[in-house]
Amino acid sequence: MPAERLQKILALAGLASRRGAEQFILDGRVRVDGEVISELGTKADPRKQRIEVDGTRIFTEPLCYGVMHKPRGMLTSLSDPEGRATAQDILKEVGVRVVPVGRLDYNTSGVLLFTNDGDFAEKLGHARSRTPKVYAAKLQSSITEAQLEKWRESIEIDGQKTRPAEVRVLRKEGEKTWLEITLQEGRNRQIRRLGDHAGTPVVRHAPVSQAGVAPEAFRPGQWRLLTIDELKSLKSAFGVPEKIRGLSQDADKLRRAAHRSSKRKILHPGSRKKTKRKGTASPASSIRTRSGAKSGMGANSPRSSEASSSARKGNSPERRTNSKRGRSSEKNQQRPQPGGRQLGGRPQKSRRS
Repeated sequence: MPAERLQKILALAGLASRRGAEQFILDGRVRVDGEVISELGTKADPRKQRIEVDGTRIFTEPLCYGVMHKPRGMLTSLSDPEGRATAQDILKEVGVRVVPVGRLDYNTSGVLLFTNDGDFAEKLGHARSRTPKVYAAKLQSSITEAQLEKWRESIEIDGQKTRPAEVRVLRKEGEKTWLEITLQEGRNRQIRRLGDHAGTPVVRHAPVSQAGVAPEAFRPGQWRLLTIDELKSLKSAFGVPEKIRGLSQDADKLRRAAHRSSKRKILHPGSRKKTKRKGTASPASSIRTRSGAKSGMGANSPRSSEASSSARKGNSPERRTNSKRGRSSEKNQQRPQPGGRQLGGRPQKSRRS
């Protein structure tokens, strides 16, 4: 890549947004070929020059844009001093260092974008960007038209007025009601506070799309990369990502990894692992190898029962093979070895011609 501004190189390395990278430079934390750089606008080539932040060399990575389904009982942050599950437990499978775009509550499950593009994360994750986020919320009771209008009103959170939400009724299930709520900002517990304001407490809620990205049939813990069409729509609506050309080539390896990971089952944080009961089939019985053969057999499998019965009778394939090997090895030991000497025995008399 040609010489680029240092703040852009640091952002592409996933260290921070461009504004955060600018602060790194102003604080004197960035070195290029051993020289401290404190002037904004300085350019460098990471392929030819050594760029360091706090003494650690950084390397640019291919740009990555994706979406995940954050499970309940998981923090959006990448680390937790208390050892609780974080989004990093899932995002570490992406292959490059990425960060979530925005945040979700600990007990909220739903759609969340992620990237290693600092500008992309700041543009779509900041409240002032007015990035639409659509939620599905379940109410404890039915709702009246007056209460529905209350949902569309502006409320005060932390001393600031919220933008009015777009709300419509999705469906009714007996006394329960499902709403579709579109917010243009992500304020602290905004959905639940709107429900309290309207007098219709929220049982549960989950974001189903962010910035127009709405993956379907997404299970908690799964993730995938964004398509080129989705990236073009985001650029048209919000101006990011800055460049579209070349992203498909850079994301080929990541997309293959995403395809494999999307089929992997993720255990929900806080849930108990299921123990195998006696007499039940092993989970390995349903897993197939690349050749199509099963990688394991369950305890109740007919083949496994035949194998176990034959093993008790001494007719297992392994035992028959080993017995044949034993007989062949005994014959080999009885044959004269080169040099007229037998292994483990006395010297053999050589025949005279």
